[in-house]
Amino acid sequence: MTGSDQEPIRDRVTVLGEYRVLDTPVEPAFDDITRSAMFALDVPIALISLVDESRQWFKSEQGLACRETPISASVCAHAIRQYEFFEIPDLAADPRFEQNPLVTGEPFVRFYGGAVLRTSEGIALGTVCVLDRKPRQFTDGQRGFLKGLARQTMALLELRKALRLSLDIVERQAHLMAVAGHDLRQPLGIISNAIATGLAAPNHPSMPRQLGLAQRAVDSLVEQLDSLVTAATSGDSSPVAAPVHVPFRIAELFEALGPSWISHAASKGLQLDVVPSSAEVLSDRRLMSSILGNLVGNAIKYTQTGRILIGCRRRSKGLEVCVYDTGVGISPSDQQAIFSPFKQLNPESEGLGLGLSLVKQAAIQLQVPLEVASVLGRGTKFSVQLPYSDQAAK
Repeated sequence: MTGSDQEPIRDRVTVLGEYRVLDTPVEPAFDDITRSAMFALDVPIALISLVDESRQWFKSEQGLACRETPISASVCAHAIRQYEFFEIPDLAADPRFEQNPLVTGEPFVRFYGGAVLRTSEGIALGTVCVLDRKPRQFTDGQRGFLKGLARQTMALLELRKALRLSLDIVERQAHLMAVAGHDLRQPLGIISNAIATGLAAPNHPSMPRQLGLAQRAVDSLVEQLDSLVTAATSGDSSPVAAPVHVPFRIAELFEALGPSWISHAASKGLQLDVVPSSAEVLSDRRLMSSILGNLVGNAIKYTQTGRILIGCRRRSKGLEVCVYDTGVGISPSDQQAIFSPFKQLNPESEGLGLGLSLVKQAAIQLQVPLEVASVLGRGTKFSVQLPYSDQAAK
């Protein structure tokens, strides 16, 4: 049976990419296989060849002294069209290969024998192949030996893939825990402050407001925990669900965020101003709440004196939502690095350095531009631009 007799279910290059093996360093386990092929079959060249879109890349090579060749020079690209084995006794006598640069020039190969590397889905990824500088023909036993090496190679590739997936799961769990530690800290602090106020002065006039803040913080905790549980059980590496775009007034987010952050800013002696807006946008409330909350929290964190301002500007293509501060500012060289996970301008700062990373992720999910403008010692402006809702555009 040839590869053309049974078309693969999925694209071969896509499946090869899932193994994450292309352009990886030399590994002894794969070199052991090519060395075994070279000595057992008495050939000068042995390869584990993976056929990419425009090249063949060698996970292991003995005797060729290079890690890849163009697809135009690849005999393996023909070999993977066969189901198990491909053999050319004399490449120079075959019209398909007589002008191949490996035949007409160094290393002047004449013989090719290759056993196909095929996944459990039946998709060919490449070959374990050997080449000789003189014409020859394999025995059935030699062909069987090379097929066995191909099975061993495929088992190694599957093991390597499984280990990579296991590491991805561990990294993903660590990421979720980091997100939980970051995002849940602020509402827990609000609840703690409300409880402390109630215990110290249960009849104080501010108690209804404190309890209202605590209730909103509890609601926020429940929502964020639901998102984390969903992410942990869905297999999705992102801790947030797919965006749900609905029309809403941007003032709704300002009104929800303002009271809790005003209290937090006041505890540092800062003034937090929220500029009213009647604009209506089309976006995901939850993701925009996360963006604004993290931007305001970051502004308070890096502002020692002065104020933070939350406001909007109407633009022709959408509403620019901005958070200004009079903080330490960000140098031009750091203005992109700050969006990396666990990056903190001040290593001694509290938290995990995830806030701006989460802002970036949310902006990518919403497919909206995220911009930063800053002057060292004078402050920073972060902004995202949201589309107006259909109702607002009329």
